[in-house]
Amino acid sequence: MNFIGKLRLGVNIDHVATVRNARGSSYPDPLRAALMAQEAGADGITAHLREDRRHIRDEDIAALVAGLQVPLNFEMAATAEMQAIALRYRPHAVCMVPERREERTTEGGLDVAGDEANMAAFIAPLCDVGARVSMFIGHDARQIAACARIGAAVVELHTGHYCDLHHEGRFAERDVELATLREGAAYAHSLGLEVHAGHGLTFDTVAPIAAIPEVMELNIGHFLIAESIFIGLGPAIAEMRRQIDAARS
Repeated sequence: MNFIGKLRLGVNIDHVATVRNARGSSYPDPLRAALMAQEAGADGITAHLREDRRHIRDEDIAALVAGLQVPLNFEMAATAEMQAIALRYRPHAVCMVPERREERTTEGGLDVAGDEANMAAFIAPLCDVGARVSMFIGHDARQIAACARIGAAVVELHTGHYCDLHHEGRFAERDVELATLREGAAYAHSLGLEVHAGHGLTFDTVAPIAAIPEVMELNIGHFLIAESIFIGLGPAIAEMRRQIDAARS
């Protein structure tokens, strides 16, 4: 099939806040990083307000909503507190993610199929105020179908396992995982869902994901913030943009 439009790049600025919070200071400022990312060509900004506020804080969300010209993708767990915050700020997009306090980072996708009725009821008010609701899931067909049934607009496929296999040198297993991600993206698109992807992507792993024709957006954070230590945030985003555009062409 032909590629479907330009691939958008969302930049996650959570770990700018991680550095800030490590010293309990007011800097570095996540909004400043988001504005730099916007200037460097990011199509959107992603921020995950965790229940324990380990990085992004409530005041960061307020500042991002007020200060950005590109869309904000608000990542959140399915809790009443987070729903209320999303309804207050009405970001462009809301991405539902699983969350466990003991995890270092999001370790897997949501079990939408196992809690379908509750998830449908939870996202309905968000859809009603115009937020594009995305579900962060694995590539399992059962989960994808459940996302379509509950009324989500988007699925974001978890690419973390694919990236881990690559960096561990387990290339045969990586290729199998990549093939299943392709199948999942095609199935989601066939159900009318917009397909995004993200988690763990680097310069070494992004091209095969960017080349999946149904994928319309990548959300990348930790690697870009880490790479910015060495080359700067603008150049890191510019190089990521160059690589995904090349993979798309």
